[in-house]
Amino acid sequence: MGSERSRPWLMRTYSGHSSAQASNTLYRENLAKGQTGLSVAFDLPTQTGYDADHVLAAGEVGKVGVPISSIEDMDALFRDLPLDEMNTSMTINATAPWLLALYVALAERRGISAEKLRGTTQNDIIKEYLARGTYIFPPTPSLRLTTDTIAYAVENIPKWNPINVCSYHLQEAGALPVQELAYALSTAMTILDDLRSSGKIAASELPKVVGRVSFFVNAGIRFVEECCKMRAFVQMWDQIAKERYGVDDAKLRRFRYGVQVNSLGLTEQQPENNIQRIVLEMLAVVLSKDARARAVQLPAWNEALGLPRPWDQQWALRIQQVMAFETDLLEYGDILAGSPVIAAKVEELSSGAQLEIDRIVEQGGMLAALDSGYVKRELVASHARRLRAIESGDLKIVGVNAFEESAASPLSGADKTLKVDASAQREQIERLRAHRQNRDSAAATSALTELKQVAQSDQNIMPVSIRCAHAGVTTGEWAGALREVYGEFRPHTGIDIGAIHAGDKDALEKIRERVVEVNTAIGRPLRMLVGKPGLDGHSNGAEQIAVKARDAGLEVIYQGIRCTPEELAISAEEEGVHVIGLSVLSGSHLELVEAVLKALANRNLKLPLVVGGIIPPADERSLLDSGVAAVYTPKDSDLNKNISEVVEIAFSAHTP
Repeated sequence: MGSERSRPWLMRTYSGHSSAQASNTLYRENLAKGQTGLSVAFDLPTQTGYDADHVLAAGEVGKVGVPISSIEDMDALFRDLPLDEMNTSMTINATAPWLLALYVALAERRGISAEKLRGTTQNDIIKEYLARGTYIFPPTPSLRLTTDTIAYAVENIPKWNPINVCSYHLQEAGALPVQELAYALSTAMTILDDLRSSGKIAASELPKVVGRVSFFVNAGIRFVEECCKMRAFVQMWDQIAKERYGVDDAKLRRFRYGVQVNSLGLTEQQPENNIQRIVLEMLAVVLSKDARARAVQLPAWNEALGLPRPWDQQWALRIQQVMAFETDLLEYGDILAGSPVIAAKVEELSSGAQLEIDRIVEQGGMLAALDSGYVKRELVASHARRLRAIESGDLKIVGVNAFEESAASPLSGADKTLKVDASAQREQIERLRAHRQNRDSAAATSALTELKQVAQSDQNIMPVSIRCAHAGVTTGEWAGALREVYGEFRPHTGIDIGAIHAGDKDALEKIRERVVEVNTAIGRPLRMLVGKPGLDGHSNGAEQIAVKARDAGLEVIYQGIRCTPEELAISAEEEGVHVIGLSVLSGSHLELVEAVLKALANRNLKLPLVVGGIIPPADERSLLDSGVAAVYTPKDSDLNKNISEVVEIAFSAHTP
């Protein structure tokens, strides 16, 4: 037994919904339950730089997080919470400079020095192009905003972690441990190299900046391998910091990371099994003292079913508390040190990651590999191989393709997830419009003019953004001004990969034969439009449906994320498709499907529509009643079966 018990990690739950007022109540309740840090989830309009009354925000306000349109919303979000005593994590990327500016402006309004603020902004835009999808601007100006935020925070908010390199979503998009290591470390090097070469940070200050870099990782069910991955992260980052950036102080070379364990592996079938999955995945990041997480947030057991309720989040918090306070885990040193098995696996992962890093370097770095589509294709292919392994039975998932028989669960049934009140969007729009009327419009206009001038210069974007916050500028106005200067961006979809020759080949061949028959019957190749309406950036499912449908012989039209219903209707008409498949994972399926059906009707297009997403049973019935031909949820994991059904739906709709 060690001489001193280690301190537990920071315990968080990722939360926020409906409104700033409702989220404030939730935060205070969570802190009262023993949570030791806040992790703020923002809604998609806030993440992508739109106000609540923008056309693309329709149906999305308050769904996956809290809507923040102005400093008044930020004030309501943190009402009665002491900013100078808290540790606040903000999962925000494209609009990270703006949300941090609002937080600093709020502190200044309350008479609190920015030097006292502690917390983290994720501020990792590169992975947004690859996995999460909340990008706005092209990569080069986006990197400028990222490094501006870091440079300002290091100088003016010294206790703040201004960059949280996030590999979490990379694993959700299919990254294997070697890829997660390589792409996260390559991202960190891209950002630090830019800070150094741009002159935003003096060479003498670079070690201090390296010391403020933190990471946010994922941990999957293969918890031994995941534990070794974390040890590899620690060793590789130490080497990079020392050799590439000349950091001599070992404390500044520490691999500081937080974690949310894997959501990709959570299942709708037998969802009670998700609890043991979450516990084992957490073990991967707390078992090894030399590579232990500094902060942990766990998903709720029912995230494959819908939005978690406060009780579900409490259960996730209690898992952490039992691990930290009831077990003897924190009484020992590193219990894996000296194990030849662990050391060999760490070396295997490190060597593989270094080879992939070298491939990135050969292409000109992470931005070049992003521009070419290389990394995105690698992720899509990796995810496809995983799904084919589940399909063939080589990868067993309890309750999905193994041990499927189950007694009735007391956890199943209605009201097991959170339903965001439909009035949330209307009320947020009312608050937004009242704010615009009550502010000093001239001051806001002047601040936005200055913002655009700074964006076209080499000045740091943060000071003027803080002035914008004080002037009452809104999220949509801040991002809109920068859209005028930088433009917008659509990255590679990654679906242009070769066929994945794995899975149930017999089933796939039967679908191909049927597609040939259907092509002959309708007189031309069967075409499917895969669409992602609204602001939902989780494109993994849509990408895999597009790849599988193409492998089955269909012609597939997929234009990526963030399409308006009208754009999808135009594409369906111009491309002459036979069936439309929508993917909506943000909880906005009812509103967005209704809008798409209306857009199709306006063009007199009578096309069958199928919908996939995290859709509760009651909503599934509503969608079918509205005219949707089929609804697919995470339990429908047999993609061959799904595509076969889509083929028959299209055939029935286009034959007498």
